[in-house]
Amino acid sequence: MCAYTADFDKCDCNTIHEAVVHEVRAHMPDEEDLLDLADLFKIFGDSTRVKILYALFKAEMCVCDIAVLLGMTKSAISHQLRILKQAKLVKNRRDGKIVYYSFADDHVRNIFAQGLLHISEERASMSLFGR
Repeated sequence: MCAYTADFDKCDCNTIHEAVVHEVRAHMPDEEDLLDLADLFKIFGDSTRVKILYALFKAEMCVCDIAVLLGMTKSAISHQLRILKQAKLVKNRRDGKIVYYSFADDHVRNIFAQGLLHISEERASMSLFGR
């Protein structure tokens, strides 16, 4: 068994678990797919976009409603919605002059719900240990 150094990021042994490496390598996605996945996660790296997504997680909304909710300009919200739409995270529908935005599909809803679940579990465990 390998022992870890105090750095916790370096293994002090030279054992390669070839079967594990081979199995993982056989199922690694293409580099382009991994880059696209990284780009998707970057979209979630902006707090304004996360706030917009949270609002849309709760209800379909128009730009004006989101702007009022977040205390931002319609222009700023439209810019962020454009990014979210290009990333295929949100979709829109027109009702007369009003354009409503919502999650693009259940995959997006699930990604967002899992993220919320993850942070709530993390916070719960931190409070258990007095952090």
